[in-house]
Amino acid sequence: MTGLAHGVGSGHDLPIPAFHAYAGAFAALLVSFLGLGLLWPRSRFRGDHAGRPLPATVQRWAGASFLRGGLRVLGLVAAATVLLNLLLGPDDPAHNPAPGAVYVLLWVGLVPASLLLGPVWRLLNPLRTLHALGCRVSQRSPTEPPRRMPQRLGYWPAAAGLLAFTWLELASPAPASTRPLLVFLLGYAFVQLAGAAVFGSDWFDRCDAFEAYSGLLARLAPVGRRADGQLVVRNPLHGLDGTPRAPGLVAIMCVLLGSTAYDGASDTPTWITTLQTSPLGRTVTATLGLLGSMTAIAALYCVGAGSARLFAGTVRRPLTTFAHSLLPIATGYLVAHYWSLLTTEGPRTVLTAMGSDPAGVPGPEPPLSPANLATLQVTSVVTGHVLGVVAAHDRAVRVFPPDRTLAGEVPLLIVMIAYTLGGIGLLIS
Repeated sequence: MTGLAHGVGSGHDLPIPAFHAYAGAFAALLVSFLGLGLLWPRSRFRGDHAGRPLPATVQRWAGASFLRGGLRVLGLVAAATVLLNLLLGPDDPAHNPAPGAVYVLLWVGLVPASLLLGPVWRLLNPLRTLHALGCRVSQRSPTEPPRRMPQRLGYWPAAAGLLAFTWLELASPAPASTRPLLVFLLGYAFVQLAGAAVFGSDWFDRCDAFEAYSGLLARLAPVGRRADGQLVVRNPLHGLDGTPRAPGLVAIMCVLLGSTAYDGASDTPTWITTLQTSPLGRTVTATLGLLGSMTAIAALYCVGAGSARLFAGTVRRPLTTFAHSLLPIATGYLVAHYWSLLTTEGPRTVLTAMGSDPAGVPGPEPPLSPANLATLQVTSVVTGHVLGVVAAHDRAVRVFPPDRTLAGEVPLLIVMIAYTLGGIGLLIS
């Protein structure tokens, strides 16, 4: 089950020279920063007001009730299958597809699905469907709850849910064991349905960890909803610019970045030795490492964003002003760290679910050679950071005084460079 708990695999065996990786990443960020400063004097992104509408036929098909209903049924059937396998299946991930379905097909599979198709989990989410069915039975409207959801809640519940899930995956004593996973999923479902019962279906948008996760990733999708409800094709950076600046946005980004960084560090020989020899025990040490990674990511961002406001003379700007620029960085890390997991364990999970014995079937050939995998990983990390620099610069020229824009961006650039070098260090260490 180590493969399911750690998505990076043998990153330290990737054949890429450290100097070339570091130098290339540093140069890409520096050139991007200088080029933007010279050639991008005004904000160009229009958030959810941008995009070219898709043809009316596509709009009708995308909103068709039979399609949405079919996806809801699919989500319910998949969830019931996972729960039945956890409840009645063997406590062995080699013969039980449920752990792979949760850790690979759901957690990792949502990344490419959301980047390509948009917020897919909103349509598949079995908890949203159960809430809608409950409201129908009780003759209540799912959108007219007993209480209005406080704005200050923001993404905080989703960040807490993601923290709990990543702890289960990366630090718990037995992440692939059926009983802990079943208890987590049932407990998570209870909390989400209770929240929706009080605050309505809007609860799921920002408080359901997986729906918020998918929705944020979908900000970088080429297809999205415009503010007027039209389905449009757009520059993904327009969608990124429209990311809601809600409370907890920084927290959810730091959970994503910190957990992925810890996943990379946990595969290094130094950390493996630390886990094996720590007097605190593996679980406590892993938990402290996971929380420490998230805290370091958050502290670096807060110092950078705070310094940017100070240098630009706009100290009243909230820390969420530039939080959206962390999204492409987190996405780059997710692609780099989990690509190999998705392409190797994903097929195994599907074979197991179909009744095949993966122990007697040769493992799938990696779709990329080690050299190409290294190129994909480094390219994903660097591309994510370059897009983060672009997003931060466009926001900076909008909110900072013109004569202080570049000064305000310098701390943000330093943060980006630190994240980039740290990410590449994890890949090649």
